[in-house]
Amino acid sequence: MNLPGLRRNLAYRITDPIVRVLSKTGVTPNALTLINLALNVVAAYVIATGHFLPGGILVLVSGFFDLLDGALARFAKQATKFGAILDSTVDRMSEAAILFGLLIWYSGHEGRLEVALIFTVLIGSFLVSYVRARAEGLGWQCQVGLFTRAERVIVLAIGLLANQVFIVLCILVVFVFVTVGQRLVYLWRQGRVAGD
Repeated sequence: MNLPGLRRNLAYRITDPIVRVLSKTGVTPNALTLINLALNVVAAYVIATGHFLPGGILVLVSGFFDLLDGALARFAKQATKFGAILDSTVDRMSEAAILFGLLIWYSGHEGRLEVALIFTVLIGSFLVSYVRARAEGLGWQCQVGLFTRAERVIVLAIGLLANQVFIVLCILVVFVFVTVGQRLVYLWRQGRVAGD
């Protein structure tokens, strides 16, 4: 199964009609990226106050903006190296903000296990992104893996909407490290083929 291709195709079907309209408004991809960050900061605050349902809705909305910025950049031929770096940086900040919101809530409600899970998810999520960034810095492609950012956002949002955060954190802990393993194995095989 070609998961990266499937993800791209699905994202294209969702975003294409909207970016066609957005491209005529003058809004820039970087503006959408910053709106995404602002929404995630608001979502983190809402989650930190224990309002998981509206927090989950905000996480989904911000995730939609995360899809739009790159799609608009490609459609309007406004893709830049700085825009790509800004987008990646905001992705890391946004994910950390949401997990920090959960951390604040559970640390104030004696959720020691949840706090440990949140910390573990944060490490795993950053490793998923780091392995790809490091590989691409060496000239290798590395878009493989079961739980990329899109899947993490969707699963976390579902957990917030259903008020089943503990279960979702357990799922994320397992699958972020599965994804790290998948990427390392993929790169190891790539290295063997290339003789590196």
